[in-house]
Amino acid sequence: MTTALITGSTAGLGAAFARRLAADGHDLVLVARDTKRLREQATELHDRHGIEAEVLTADLSTDAGIDAVAARLGDRRSPVDLLVNNAGFGNKGRFLDVPMADELTMLKVHCEAVLRLTSAAVEAMRERGRGGVVNVASVAAFVPRGTYGASKAWVVQFTQGVAKDLAGSGVRLMALAPGFVRTEFHERAGMGTDNIPNWMWLDADNVVAAGLADLSRGKSVSIPDPRYKTLMGAAKLVPRGLLGGLTSRTGRKYGPQ
Repeated sequence: MTTALITGSTAGLGAAFARRLAADGHDLVLVARDTKRLREQATELHDRHGIEAEVLTADLSTDAGIDAVAARLGDRRSPVDLLVNNAGFGNKGRFLDVPMADELTMLKVHCEAVLRLTSAAVEAMRERGRGGVVNVASVAAFVPRGTYGASKAWVVQFTQGVAKDLAGSGVRLMALAPGFVRTEFHERAGMGTDNIPNWMWLDADNVVAAGLADLSRGKSVSIPDPRYKTLMGAAKLVPRGLLGGLTSRTGRKYGPQ
């Protein structure tokens, strides 16, 4: 039986990863900021699937939180076989409307935490000759759209680069880049979703299933839905300047900045 560590495990895609991996028989290390929700989640998954679920309370916008999770990933006595870097958030508002402190916190969680936790996990995995890392990004990574998109573009580029560096080591890395997923993400950011067309919404459990299937196939980037694959393919054909204008207007209407 293998162990998976999931950041941001109590909601959204993190919770979907926890449900799927527990159902598949993996023990879990559940990471989030809310200890009460973590314990409730751990109890439910243990009772339903008979797996062991460890709770680790950590705020990945702080050095102490990142250090705590990195230390767990580096524990050779209780190895982690799969890391899911899922923790993240969006800021509501256009650039310069969002406080600089909030922008820097986003980069801390989306970039620095992903870098440091991936490094801690992969070092131990390479020693064992096996393991996997899923870094949750977004289709926003592929279009010019503010700090959120830029941070997710970094996640994609970083993951692809490390995947190439570790080719042949037995360690797989993949960036998961979904579109709009029905989670708590937009509500937490104070963003309305009534104007997002129904066809653009994805189910979290389906996203996770597609992503894990792509990881098993050895893909370094997964866009887990044919609709978004088509959209991203079309986006490559649009001139960059025009695409920037389109995504700026669409982003203000639909998504995080």
